[in-house]
This record gives sequence, structure tokens and C-alpha cells, in this order.
Amino acid sequence: MPEINGMNELGFYTLAGAPRSPRDLIAEVHDAEAMGLGNCFISERFNIKEAATLSGAVGAVSKTIGIATAATNHNTRHPMVTAAYASTMHFLTGGRFSLGLGRGINAAFDAYGLARIKTDQIEDFANLMRRLWRGETVVGHDGPAGKWPVLRLDPDFDEYIPLTFTAFGPNSLALGGRAFDAVVLHTFFTDATTRRCVDTVKQAAAGAGKDPADVRVWSCLATIGDHLPEAVRLKKTVGRMATYLQAYGDLMIKTNDWDPLVLKKFRADPLVSTFQGAIDQRATTAELEHVAGLIPESWLAAAAMGTPEQCVAAINHQLDLGCDGVILHGASPTDLAPIVAAYAAQRDPDRFAHLPNNPAMPVSRGPLS
Repeated sequence: MPEINGMNELGFYTLAGAPRSPRDLIAEVHDAEAMGLGNCFISERFNIKEAATLSGAVGAVSKTIGIATAATNHNTRHPMVTAAYASTMHFLTGGRFSLGLGRGINAAFDAYGLARIKTDQIEDFANLMRRLWRGETVVGHDGPAGKWPVLRLDPDFDEYIPLTFTAFGPNSLALGGRAFDAVVLHTFFTDATTRRCVDTVKQAAAGAGKDPADVRVWSCLATIGDHLPEAVRLKKTVGRMATYLQAYGDLMIKTNDWDPLVLKKFRADPLVSTFQGAIDQRATTAELEHVAGLIPESWLAAAAMGTPEQCVAAINHQLDLGCDGVILHGASPTDLAPIVAAYAAQRDPDRFAHLPNNPAMPVSRGPLS
């Protein structure tokens, strides 16, 4: 397949779901670049998806694709380690990397003995990263993110490494707008929620004296073409939604203004209440068919499903809602191939020519050299 200039308004998550091996990302990244996907996002799970290792691998096997963690957490590494990880990626990729942070899941942090993350900690940490990448020596820092006698990378540094933030609630969205360069939204957001999130981010950016266009908002759109087997589609829609409801259902309900009684019924179901592990990873097709009866179809509607043309219409709709880019979530480049081809065939390249091949680099800084 001939290479296409990167469509920098599109991205995908490498190693979506429960991969068999982290080596799978090598073929995924090669395929993504060949078909023109502009950005590779990296999630983190504490198994075979450690973000720093995966980032380095993507950087090493790619030539043009933008790379971002979406997300890792600031409280799982010393700030010097995180800052050096990002600066290493920055130089390795010629500026294609963005460090992406998130709040994480409180229940997991409680189980692992880690402190829960608060908004002011993330903002303090983001400011520390920027100071270190500018070559500052930080002495006697005592702030919300922590207390350290000395933090220092290299006094010769003067680098701009973009920061990405995965955000859910209004406070996190506002933080993303004022302190970060890009914000990644969650999957299965309704149209009203997406519009509200975009407005919150852009208004916060303007309130911080930034050009709102310099803070990119990424839709995270579940993309499941009907060319995939039915069992796979069920896992990527019902299974994924069920896993979100397992982990942070109350937040999903509140954010989308959904009926909390439906969540209560879902949690009380005998299969769900006794299920061990994430439903999208461990449930059988028969179990997923049962769970499908607990989730309203309207909750799953905020996804790209159907023919390639129908999926393209859903992608364009996210852009029309105000998002600056769309992550085609939950599928490998191979799974996405007919959809990406259909999108490329109708794409107006002039509309997106201003976007750098870094998912969070401010547009005002221009293309990467």
C-alpha cells in the first residue's frame, strides 16, 4: 500500500483491548502510517501495556506518526523519571511526542496503596514538567504534586513538549483548557456532552490567555465497522460500555445525563454483580448477549457503526460538533482500513493542512521541522 500524507485529524489506540503481545504494535504502527492515520495514542494497563516502553517502541518503528500517551498517571513515577521519559521521546521522534496524563481510577489507586489524584496536583505537575523541559533547576519545590529538594534535567534544554490531558468532568476539562495543549474526551459521549466539553475546554483556554485553537480537543469515537464479525462487534460495543459502567458508571451517568436507575439495574444483575474482571476482556459471546439486554441502545449510539460510509459520517459529525480530531477507538488499523480509505476519499486536505504531526502541538507553533 503506498504511503499517504498523514491525516493529522485522525488517530487510533495501539494495542486496543487485551492484546496478545506488545509486539503487535509494530505491525499496527506500520499499517497506520501506510494508510495515513496521523496519530497513535497509547493507553496504560499494569500488565503488558506499560506506557514508557510502548512509547519508545512506537517512536522507534515510526517515521511520521504523532504519538501521545492517553494516558499515564503522574503519581506512578518520580517526576524526574517522567520528565526524562518525555524528553527522551521528544528527541527520539523529532518532536512528534506528547506526554498525556490522566486522573486514573480511584478504586485501583486505593487497592495499590497510591494516593488519589486531585486536580491541583495535576496542574502543579504539568507546570513542573514545563519548567524542567525549559532547562530550569527547580529547588525546594513544595506544592500540591509533592515536595522535592531539587529537580533538574539538563540546563541546556529549551524544549516545548506538548502536554495532553484525558478529561471527564467540568473541573478536569477546564484544567485541560488552561494548563494543557490537548484534551482527549471519553468514549460514548452524547452530542450534547461533546459540545459542552468542547466549549468548556475552549473557554478555559481563552480565560488563561491562550488561543482556543491552540488547545486541541480529541473525540474518542468507538469505531466498529459491519465488516467485522458479529461477536467482535458485540465485544467492542456492549463489552466496552459494560466495562466502563463497571469501573466508573456513576461518572458516565452524570456526564451524559443518563437514567441512574438503568445503572442500578445493571449493577444488580446476577451475572454483572458476580463477574470477575473486565467484561470486555473476559465475557463470552453468550454473556455479552445477556449484558446487551441491560444497556439501552441509545447509550451505544454515540459510536461509528455500520458501513464504511456510515462510519465516515459519524467521524465527520464529531468534527462538526467542534472537535479538532477524532480517535478511532477500539480497533486496530487493519480493522479500520476500509473506514479510513472511505474517509480519505472524501477528505478535504486543505481543512486540516495546518495541523502538525503531533497530536497536541499548538497550531501557532507551526509544522514540525
